[in-house]
Amino acid sequence: MSTGTISNKPDLTVDDITVIDNKLLKRAVSAAALGNTMEWFDFGVYSYLAVIIGQVFFPDASTTAQLIASFGTFAAAFLVRPIGGMVFGPLGDRFGRQKVLAFTMIMMSIGTFCIGLIPSYASIGIAAPILLLVARLVQGFSTGGEYGGAATFIAEYSTDKRRGFMGSFLEFGTLAGYLLGASLVTGMIAVLPHEAMMDWGWRIPFFLAAPLGLFGLYIRLKLEETPAFKDHMDKREELEHNKPPLSVWQMLRTQSKPLLKCIGLVLLFNVSNYMLTAYMPSYLTGVLGLSELSGLLLVMVVMFIMMPLTLMWGHFTDRIGRKPVIGFGALGLIILAIPAFMLIGSGNMMWVFTGLAVLGLLHTCFSGTMPATLPALFVTDIRYSALAIGFNLSVSLFGGTTPLITAWLVDTTHNAMMPAYYMMGAGIIGLITVLTLSETARKPLKGSSPAVATEAEAHKLIDKLRKQRHRKVQQRKPA
Repeated sequence: MSTGTISNKPDLTVDDITVIDNKLLKRAVSAAALGNTMEWFDFGVYSYLAVIIGQVFFPDASTTAQLIASFGTFAAAFLVRPIGGMVFGPLGDRFGRQKVLAFTMIMMSIGTFCIGLIPSYASIGIAAPILLLVARLVQGFSTGGEYGGAATFIAEYSTDKRRGFMGSFLEFGTLAGYLLGASLVTGMIAVLPHEAMMDWGWRIPFFLAAPLGLFGLYIRLKLEETPAFKDHMDKREELEHNKPPLSVWQMLRTQSKPLLKCIGLVLLFNVSNYMLTAYMPSYLTGVLGLSELSGLLLVMVVMFIMMPLTLMWGHFTDRIGRKPVIGFGALGLIILAIPAFMLIGSGNMMWVFTGLAVLGLLHTCFSGTMPATLPALFVTDIRYSALAIGFNLSVSLFGGTTPLITAWLVDTTHNAMMPAYYMMGAGIIGLITVLTLSETARKPLKGSSPAVATEAEAHKLIDKLRKQRHRKVQQRKPA
C-alpha cells in the first residue's frame, strides 16, 4: 500500500494518497472486532449470571442487595478503565496500535479466566468477593486500552468512503460476543439443575476465556501496523525526532473540546448499551417478575436482530452522514423511552418484546456509527490516547454504572420507570452533543492522508480535487 500526507498543492499525486489493501483491511477488522467479541462475551456471561453471582459471593444479603452488590462489582471495573486508557493510549500512540492491542488481549483473558477459579463465599468467606473484585479490576484495566485501540485500528485501516461500514463490524463483534455468552448461560440454565449451576456450572463460561484469548492473540500478532500510524512515524522520524510526545495533561488541556464531544457521545452510546445488555435481563426477572429463562431469551432475540441493523446503519452513514443517524437515535430515546418501558412493564410477552425491540433499534443508531465517529474527532499522533481516555472516562462515569444506578433508583423510589427517565437524560445530552459535531463521513481522518481502495480511485480523487481548485480560482477572479 502507498502512504503519504494530505497536500493542498495543485500537483497532488497518487503517492499523496493511501491505497488500502483489501485483504489487510479485512484481517484488521476481524482482529479488532475479535477483541470486542471476547470482552462482551464476558459481559454477556456476567450480566446473565448476575443473580447467581450475587448468591455465590454475597449469600447473606437480601435478593435485592445481592443484585446490587453483583452489579457494584461489575461497575467497579469501570473505575480503573480511565487509568488503563491513560496507560495504554499513550503507549499505542508511541509504539503502535497492534502491539498494545495484543497485550490488552492477554490481560482480558487472564482476568476473565481467574473469575472462574475463585472459591465461593461459603469456602473462603470475605476473601471470595475481594478476589472477584480484583479480577474485575484486571479486566477493567485491560479494557481501558481495548475499545479506543480497536476503533482507532479499524478507522485507520479503512477507506474514507467505507469507514462507517467497516467500523460497524466492531460493534457487530460486541453483539456477537454478548449473544454468545448469553446463549451459553441460557443453555446451561435450561439444562443444568439450579444446584449444579450454583456449585460449578457458573464457572464454565469464564474458563472459555483462555482458548478464546489465545486465538485472538494469535490473530492480532499476525497484523501489520495501520497505514496512518506508519505514515505518522515516518514523518516523526524525519521532522520531529527531537520533539517529546504530549503528556496526558497537555493533551487534556489542548484537546478539551473534542474530548468533551467524545464524552457526550459515549455517554449516549453506553447508557443505552448497558441498560439494554447489562441491566435489562435482571430488570425483567427481578423487577417485573418474568421467569428467568423468558427474560434471558427475550433479550437474546433482540440482540440477534440488532446485529444486522448495526451493519445497516454503518453502511448508511457512509452515504447520508454520521450526524443524522446519531441525532435520530438520540431524539428517539427522548420520545420513545417511556412508551418502550410501558410496553416492557405490561408483562405481556409480545409487548415486552416490542418495547425491547424499540430500545434495540435506537441503540443500533449508535453502535453502527460510533466506531467511525469517535476516532475522527482526533489527529493521528494522539488519536489512541485521546479516544481511550475520553471513551473510558465517560464509560466509567455514566456507562458501566448504569446497571448499578438504575437498580438503586428502582429500589429506592419503587418506580419501575426510572430506567426510562435515565435514558431520556442520556438522549438529551447526546442530542446537544451531536449539534456541535462536524460531519466526517467520506472524509480523511484528521492528520491522515486520503484513503481509497484502488489506484484508479486515487486518480479520480486527484482529478476531482483539481477541478474543485480550478472552480475556486475562477470564482475568485474579478468579473
